[in-house]
Amino acid sequence: MITLYEHPLSPYAQKVKIALREKGIPFETLMPGGLGAGGARGAFLEASPRAEAPALVDGEVSVFDSTIILEYLEDAYPEPSMRPASAADRARVRMLEEVMDTHYEAINWGISELRWFKRAEGDQAAAIEAAAKVQTDGFHAWLEKQLGARTWFNGETFGWGDLSVAPFLNGSAGHGYPPPAGSKLADWLARANARPSVIETVAEALVMAKASAMANAAELLEKGLFKREYRDHRLEWMIKSGGVDVVLKGLERDNIRFAPAFR
Repeated sequence: MITLYEHPLSPYAQKVKIALREKGIPFETLMPGGLGAGGARGAFLEASPRAEAPALVDGEVSVFDSTIILEYLEDAYPEPSMRPASAADRARVRMLEEVMDTHYEAINWGISELRWFKRAEGDQAAAIEAAAKVQTDGFHAWLEKQLGARTWFNGETFGWGDLSVAPFLNGSAGHGYPPPAGSKLADWLARANARPSVIETVAEALVMAKASAMANAAELLEKGLFKREYRDHRLEWMIKSGGVDVVLKGLERDNIRFAPAFR
């Protein structure tokens, strides 16, 4: 059976779980230890030398990075296909995925830095979050145009383009920034959230959110027990959105981290 190393709150892991469920592929999940403090080790680190979830193990095959995992699943388990039929549409949904994985994800992640981890407070936090709201509104307008008259981002059926967008829009909605009511994008999200694969994946995230220690997140961060990973797009977002001193303080207090060295 496939093993997926994941964190239920990770939109990247959610993408993979939705794909596995849409394809009807049995899998088990493991949540690796040490992620929050940058202390990942053992079989997980062997499968994901960047120490990032998700990572997938299928027999002798280990794959990290959510996009590469989706590509592996399409190659190894081609039916039903999550890819659109035409080369042009495949390129289109891959571009959607790239935007969501980098530019869009950084906004939700940054809001979590403010609300859960209290990286900034007062006027500075308000200014950074105002920037996040403007950016989110812009992406929602862009996604509305990308959807156009389609029922699904993928085309006629749910697929790669949709599972690459849904986890991130659900994250924004959780922060209080859903797509505009009555928009085609809001209608699309409602359809996506009605699919059994998405319902189950979202339910797992909600259970984790209720059971997690996020209420003490800022305290754990201050004690150095939590180190948030500042991946390239997240670092860029925090700096351009008014949080350059957030980064500098994090470096000084040693409560931010970057990808580990490969060995």
